Amino acid sequence: MAKTSSVEKNNRRRKLVDQYAAKRKALKEIVMDQSKPMDERFRAQLKLSALPRNSAKIRIRNRCEVTGRPRAFYRKLKVSRIALRDLGNTGQIPGLVSRAGKEDKKCH
Repeated sequence: MAKTSSVEKNNRRRKLVDQYAAKRKALKEIVMDQSKPMDERFRAQLKLSALPRNSAKIRIRNRCEVTGRPRAFYRKLKVSRIALRDLGNTGQIPGLVSRAGKEDKKCH
């Protein structure tokens, strides 16, 4: 199980990203627009850098929904490899079948 503080910090980052998403998008469009004057783009860049760092989407860490583990994360299922194996062995993930103990039937 991951530290609760790390998981909560990540949750706070998610809230900040949602809160500032529209403002950040508008400022980025101004900065990237080559047709705008340089001083206007520079002012938009300064405003963008004044926003909280944790409001950037890149700062969110993918974590396992079950354990909070930050590594070996399957995006499609939102769980780590360890939690995936545990849930699969107990039959809680539909369509996941364990291969342990089964022999391959190959014709030689």
